[in-house]
Amino acid sequence: MSHEHIHKQEGGCSCCSTHEHGHEHGGEEENSLLRLIGIAASALMFLLGFLSRGSVLSVSFFLVAYLCVGWSVLKEAVENIVHGELFDETFLMALATIGAIGIGEYGEAAAVMILYQLGEFLQDKAVDSSRDAIRALMDIRPDTANLYEDGKIREVNASEVNIGDRIEVHVGERIPLDGVVENGSSSLNTSALTGESLPQEVSIGDLVKSGCVNLGGTLLLRVTTPFGEDSASKILALVEHAEENKAEPEKFITRFARIYTPVVVVLAVFLAVLPPLLGIGTFSVFLNRALNFLVISCPCALVISIPLTFFSGIGCASHNGILIKGSNYLEALTRAEIAAFDKTGTLTKGEFSVSEIVAEEGYSRESVLELAAYGESQSNHPLAASICKACSGEIDRGRLSDVHEIPGRGVKALLDGKELIVGKPDYLVESGVPCRISAAHAATAVCVAYQGQLCGTILLSDLPKEDAKQALSALHNLGVERTVMLTGDRAAVAEAVGRELGIREVFSSLLPEDKLSKVEELMRDKSTKGVLLYTGDGINDTPVLAEADIGIAMGGLGTDAAMEAADIVIMSDEPSKIAKAIQISRKTMRIAKQNIVFSIAVKGIILLLSGFGFVQLWAAVFADVGVCMLAILNSLRAMR
Repeated sequence: MSHEHIHKQEGGCSCCSTHEHGHEHGGEEENSLLRLIGIAASALMFLLGFLSRGSVLSVSFFLVAYLCVGWSVLKEAVENIVHGELFDETFLMALATIGAIGIGEYGEAAAVMILYQLGEFLQDKAVDSSRDAIRALMDIRPDTANLYEDGKIREVNASEVNIGDRIEVHVGERIPLDGVVENGSSSLNTSALTGESLPQEVSIGDLVKSGCVNLGGTLLLRVTTPFGEDSASKILALVEHAEENKAEPEKFITRFARIYTPVVVVLAVFLAVLPPLLGIGTFSVFLNRALNFLVISCPCALVISIPLTFFSGIGCASHNGILIKGSNYLEALTRAEIAAFDKTGTLTKGEFSVSEIVAEEGYSRESVLELAAYGESQSNHPLAASICKACSGEIDRGRLSDVHEIPGRGVKALLDGKELIVGKPDYLVESGVPCRISAAHAATAVCVAYQGQLCGTILLSDLPKEDAKQALSALHNLGVERTVMLTGDRAAVAEAVGRELGIREVFSSLLPEDKLSKVEELMRDKSTKGVLLYTGDGINDTPVLAEADIGIAMGGLGTDAAMEAADIVIMSDEPSKIAKAIQISRKTMRIAKQNIVFSIAVKGIILLLSGFGFVQLWAAVFADVGVCMLAILNSLRAMR
């Protein structure tokens, strides 16, 4: 994301847009230096004009000082008028200072333009430096990688590395691309991705993500994801595009500026004309006040600070392992009323272990487990992974054909040309295989049928995540009125987990379409301004994540489809981060509202004082810059 002018509102007010911020860092320092030199030269001319006051040279010095810093403003004002942008700050500054020159106030015109350009320079530097500081927290993707080829290491651009290439990551380096450890073991600092401070231990066979810092020994990785699609790149892309989705306060500023600026121009005209016509003062006095009024009117502090506040809030969330795809979602989080959750992989670890195998007559436990492993060998569901892990035998995929998986139900395939069914008990019943298990059994059941005959049932247990209970308690304390679990698991399993975690409503045995219907029903139950959150991690959660007011995906265990459909991604898989996200959103909104009230109040006071002649133009510009700087500093509190 280049340094686009943060306060250039889309389709809104273009005030405060005198200077282009879209240059890259290479030319940015040079441009800043030229601007500073121009301001200094103008200040010197002004000083000479002030010292030679009363002479013919004085006017010349003041005019040179004015043009030195004012030429770019005048030029942009004319260009904006040609493009139909009449009421921006360049127009106001040009009109006011040319008016001052017209009534013989050359020194004041030059002083105002110098102060204005100095204020703009300081504001630009503050905004750029603030955004650079935020980006530094998210600078998690190295540009180079150590490519391992033919026993030699060669440093290359990370974008040149392909899937299947090997890269070496040394101690202290960030991992440039996602990959599987082929050699070595180490501990990783994953805080940039997850916000988690505890190191993660990795060894041969483990998948590691880009952006993590290698704290231990050297690792040799086989790259699994191309540059641009790795974890760090996805995080950066999500945060970069987050500004495109604006929150309500940002939209308010755009609407406000569209109405506000033309109104103050009309008021300035009335201020210049009406009092003299009514016999109150002279035309020159009130023309001067009207010019002051125009310059002061531009709502710079609002237009700069509000987007910066939300950008800071999104940056803070990202630093805590919470990726929010737009400031509109950050704002909506403050109104969370109902929180619905998937169970497996969301509230529970998703790390199932086989607790029991019930074999039917003619089958052994080992043969039931082997058949189940064949059926689940091509699935990425956590249950499938646990079954395959528990099976000690080799899976010969050549024996399998015609594999069909129905999400949330089960798998059908041909094993040695004969039908194999692995899935929920009711899925087998629908397929014509009688299957029954005890309804009171608090474990997840996977039934296995071969050649139309029930072979056995595998019972798997899944433990709740360590912070799941704390997460639900924190949500209740934050005012979330209802917590709901929606799961495809059996009632006994779901209710046991619900009781343990303190979830008030549990709905079980739901197909993906049933989850969607239930969420639509919950959406009807919330208040007009209330927001429903849904948190899930699997492909079968994708429609529900898209339907909810705010969809939240678990980014570690979650599928790419879930993360794509979600509005918020929790990189650490910790449900407690949802409460953290709400806290960040509420702090961000408080700061945004403070800036709105403070900026409008001060602006109103200065405009009023200006209208009555208590504030001179140079003092008003100085106060305006001060308000803007204070609003920017307040915005940065959202980062903490």
